[in-house]
Amino acid sequence: MFTIDIQEKIEKLEGDIKKLKLISSSNEIDLSDKITDLENKLKKLTSEACINLSPHEKVSLSRDIKRPTTKDYVSKICSNFIELHGDRLYKDDPSIIGGIGNIDEFSVTIIGHQKGNNVHENIKRNFGMPHPEGYRKALRLMKQAEKFKRPIITFIDTPGAFCGIEAEERGQGEAIAKNLFEMSKLKVPIICFVIGEGGSGGALGIGVGNDICMLEHSVYSVISPEGLSSILFKDPSKSKEASEVMKLTSQDLQELKIIDKIIEEPFKGAQANVEKVSEDIKSFIIERLNHYKELSEAEIITQRYNKFREIGKCL
Repeated sequence: MFTIDIQEKIEKLEGDIKKLKLISSSNEIDLSDKITDLENKLKKLTSEACINLSPHEKVSLSRDIKRPTTKDYVSKICSNFIELHGDRLYKDDPSIIGGIGNIDEFSVTIIGHQKGNNVHENIKRNFGMPHPEGYRKALRLMKQAEKFKRPIITFIDTPGAFCGIEAEERGQGEAIAKNLFEMSKLKVPIICFVIGEGGSGGALGIGVGNDICMLEHSVYSVISPEGLSSILFKDPSKSKEASEVMKLTSQDLQELKIIDKIIEEPFKGAQANVEKVSEDIKSFIIERLNHYKELSEAEIITQRYNKFREIGKCL
């Protein structure tokens, strides 16, 4: 996935730093200058490596089975989380989780796509591809949040909404469209985070927010690279070439003013330091909620409306 050369250099530096720290502590020798020098080199190298990752490499990183899921982040940023189930119409959908909890002083509703960390759990979660009842559960929880004046936090990580015949029979398109309509006029602030794949309408179904953030190595697009290459090049194997022209990385989308914030990740992805990434997510949430508590309901709705009206605007 990564340039082997760079990865080897990073691993060597990490190994050297560990050895020096061990020698320093076991022999009571002050090697802090050398350790600091190596740490600065490591920081510079990983920073350059992250910048030079290709879109295709970022797609691969965003799909890594070891990548932290919604549950992983919720457990680290939220206390007293209680998961709520079911759409009150058909059944519960395990590919979207949602519930209530506390982030510092704020009582919030959290909703997110949920993938698995192994094949068995991915099958249970339908690989993070929701059925209509998943989106209807999400909307039920969002309306409940509005009623009790709780801000909404969403975590987006899906290849797309499930496109099987049973999903279409139960109104997949209508469920997503209704979420877009209802989210656009909710009276509480909504903060969205793309933590892995942000795929098409499946992502947008919980992605209409006042703030849209992406983890540095996540992707957000209207179609997968494989889908685009099938249409554009008539060859699904050319997904690498397709990803280069899709503008799906966090840097591309911030430049296009589609997203508002990039949360930095380690070179090997969020899975390399979940605690640090979670801490940055939590800090941003608290900062923005402190901002929104000074705004009226009308101002919150207007800000969200204007944000989406600006997307794609040509000057």
